[in-house]
Formats: sequence, C-alpha cells, structure tokens
Amino acid sequence: MRATRPAFYAALLPAVFSIAPAFAVPALQAHRAVYDLTLDKASDRSGITGISGRMVYEFNGSPCEGYTVKFRFVTQIVTNDNTRLTDQQTTTFEDAEGKTFSFVTKSFVDQNLDKEVKGTATKEANKLKVDIDKPEKNSLELAATQFPTQHLAELIGKAEKGESFYETNLFDGSEDANKVMTTTVVVGKKSDADTSDPEAPALAKLATDKYWPVDIAYFDDTDKNGEEVPEYRISFKLHENGITRDLMMDYGDFSMTGKLVNLSLFDQSKPCPSK
Repeated sequence: MRATRPAFYAALLPAVFSIAPAFAVPALQAHRAVYDLTLDKASDRSGITGISGRMVYEFNGSPCEGYTVKFRFVTQIVTNDNTRLTDQQTTTFEDAEGKTFSFVTKSFVDQNLDKEVKGTATKEANKLKVDIDKPEKNSLELAATQFPTQHLAELIGKAEKGESFYETNLFDGSEDANKVMTTTVVVGKKSDADTSDPEAPALAKLATDKYWPVDIAYFDDTDKNGEEVPEYRISFKLHENGITRDLMMDYGDFSMTGKLVNLSLFDQSKPCPSK
C-alpha cells in the first residue's frame, strides 16, 4: 500500500490577514479532523481481504509564522497470508510565503520503525532544491512546483470561479521526497448539504454548509514511460472553509473510504501586527 499525503492533507490557513502572503489564500478554518477508514474494494492481485483504521489531520498556523500540519494514518491490513499494522506519522511546516517546506515522516510496521524521511525543500529560480537529512544526507534539484498550501489555495480559488478541470503540480515530501507529482483536478458543481448525511453529526454546526465534489488524480512527474495511468486517485467533498470529508482513496489494486467521525474547530489566528 502506498502511504502518501494527497492534496486535501495540505495545510489549512487562517481567515484573517493584515499582511498579504505571496499567494492568494481563501478563508479556511484551522481544525483537527478524524476519519474512520474501511476497505472499499480490492482485486485478487492485491491479496488484501480487509482494511480498517483511522486517519487524523491537524492544522495550526498563522500568516505571520507559517503553517504546521500534523498527520497520522494508521491501518490494519489483512491479507491472505497475515495481518499487518501500519502507522505513518507526518509533520510539515510551510512558511507564510510558500518558499520553504520542511517535512518529517516516520513509518512504522507492527510498531517497529520501518523508515524515516526528513528534509527541507526551498524554491529557487525556476527549480526546487530539496535537502534530505534522513534516511541519509542528499541534495537534489526538481522541477519548479508548489507546496501543499498553495495547491489547496489554488483548488479553492478555481472552485469558487466555477472552473471544473485543470492540471497542476505538487511537492509534498511524501515517500522518498524525490519527485514532483502532476495532478489533474476535476471539480463538480457546488451541492447543497443533505440532512441525512451520515457525516452530519460530526460536522455539527457546519452540517448545512454547501460543498464541492472533487476528484484528483496523481501522476509521477518522473515517469518517462509515457503511461497515462495515475499512481492513485482521491475523491472527497470540499467545504468552502477547507473542511474535507467523505474520502475515497483509490490505489489501483484496492481502494478505501474515510468517513469523518470527529471535528474540532480551532480559534482563528489573530491578524499579523502591522510593520
């Protein structure tokens, strides 16, 4: 199973700004969201017979100090041969101008550390420089791209303008932190909330908010084979304030759902002090 941080894990930004950032930012709600994970379907080739787990996503930050995301993805995977517990723990920081992005991901299998990836990405003229500290020191240059905050801000902005399809790219430090992903994004028409929605209790006062249905396909930008098959796809319901729910994660041989079961809204950050 590929462990990754797709676009909706991007940092969520406070709504009030007194110092304009380097990119347009929609009014989004800082929050902590908890999702229950279950297997949707699996092919015989995957060998998977069951998946259950939990995903927790938490954002904190400000336009003065930058944005921090803490993300944990725990799954119990049952196959024809055994049962395996995987636990991915990620912390990222993106500066307020979207110029630097630091990341650390620890992956555990059956409670034993399997892999740790740590580094920093910095935007330079027409390229992205990535300095990796773990698992071993390395530096590399990738194509110019954007970080998760900008990716999400772009998505919200285009959805608000009614744009239904576009292509963009992303570096999020996932896996070996050595690639830029190309993403194709499909945004559906804004929909009214359904009072019978099973996620409504978790949404509480936000249960009546409208949302956009979104589908994102992720392609490996370094794949030179010319295959137009995405590495994985994500679909979800996106609210105006950045709350994401009703997740579907499709990895090809198998897919899983993520249903929102708990939502905590954080106080919005205070405006940045004037210079």
